[in-house]
Amino acid sequence: MTTVRFHAALDEIDATAWNALRPDDHPFLDHAFLAGLERHGCIRPEWGWQPHHLGLYDDGALIGAAPLYLKGNSHGEFVFDHAWAQAWEHAGGRYYPKLLAAIPYTPVTGPRLLTGNGTGAAAIRERLVAALTAETHRLGLASAHTNFIAGDECGAFDGDWLPRFDWQFHWTNRGYRDFADFLDALSHKKRKNIRAERAALQRAGLAIEWRCGASLDADEWTVLHRLYQATFAEKGNHPALSEAFFRHLGTTLGAQTWAALARRDGRIVAMALCLGSRTTLYGRYWGSEEALPGLHFELCYYQGIEHCIRAGLERFEPGAQGEHKLARGFLPTRTHSRHHLAHAGFRAAVAAALAEEAAMLDDYGRELDAHTPYAQR
Repeated sequence: MTTVRFHAALDEIDATAWNALRPDDHPFLDHAFLAGLERHGCIRPEWGWQPHHLGLYDDGALIGAAPLYLKGNSHGEFVFDHAWAQAWEHAGGRYYPKLLAAIPYTPVTGPRLLTGNGTGAAAIRERLVAALTAETHRLGLASAHTNFIAGDECGAFDGDWLPRFDWQFHWTNRGYRDFADFLDALSHKKRKNIRAERAALQRAGLAIEWRCGASLDADEWTVLHRLYQATFAEKGNHPALSEAFFRHLGTTLGAQTWAALARRDGRIVAMALCLGSRTTLYGRYWGSEEALPGLHFELCYYQGIEHCIRAGLERFEPGAQGEHKLARGFLPTRTHSRHHLAHAGFRAAVAAALAEEAAMLDDYGRELDAHTPYAQR
C-alpha cells in the first residue's frame, strides 16, 4: 500500500532512506544539510519557514520525498512572487501561508521530487506532484510552488501547475588544462580585463588560499561566519545561517565544502564559501571586511573556476543574478519553477502575466547570447 505522510521535521525521516532517493551527491539535498538548518536555528516559524516535508511510502518504505515548507512570506526563495501575493490580497484573498518545495535560502537547481534512480521514477514523481496539489487544497491554501527544479522533473507537473523560467549564469568546463587555457578561450578584451583584475589584487598584498571545509578549525569557522554575517547586515539582509550551522557543514559535509580565503598578515579578511558534488561546484556565501577592487571576483569566481579545472568538475554555479558574471566566462542558463494556484481565475491571470514575462526573458536571453565573452562558441 502506498501512503503519503507529511513531517514537521526532517529528522522524522531516516537519513539513509532520504539520501538513497537522491540521484547523486547533490550537497543541498543531503539530509545533513537540510536537517542541520532545522537543528541549528536557521529554519524558524517566526522567519516564515515551517517544515512540512513530504514522504511517499510503499509498505512503510520511503520511495519518494520532497523538501517541503509552509511559508509565511516569500523571503529566501529567489523566485519572486511578491506581486502575485499583493494582487491576491488586494482582491480580498489570503496568499500566505503557501506550500514551497525548495532548498531554503539556496537558488541552486536540483531535484525537488526525490525518487532514486529506479525504473519507476517518473510514476513516483507524478504521485508526489499529486500529493502536493492535494495538500494545497486540503489545507485551504492559495498556492504551492516548486523552485529551481531539475529539467527532467518538468514533465511531472500537469496543466494546473504554471511553468516559469529565469536566467542564471553558469560556467562550463570545456576540458581546460588550467586557468590560462580557460583565459585563452575568451575574447581578447575579456582575457585582458581578468588578468588586470588578478594582477591588481596581487599587488594589494593579500594571500589567497583554497581550503577544504574539513580542514578548517573552530576559530576559522567563527571568522567565516562573522564575515558572512557582517556582509549580509551591511546590505540590509537578514543573515539567517547560524555559526553553529557553519560548523555543522564542516563536520558533516566537510569533504563537500570549500572556502576561498584572503589573508592579510595571516588574518582572514575575506572569504567565499562553496559546496560541491562530484560534478558541480556551487558558490554560496561571501563576506569581506576590505573593499578591494576585484576581491569579490577573485574569491567568488576565479578561485572556483581554478578548483573546477583541477578537480575535473563539469560546472560552476556561482549563485543568483549578476550580469557581471557574463564577462568572466559564465553563460546564461535557464532555471525552472512550477506554480499551482488553487483559484482558477487567479491562475488564469497569472498564466497570462507569465506568458508576457517569458517573452521578455526570451528576448533578454538572446541579447545575452549576443555578448558572449568567448572568442568562439
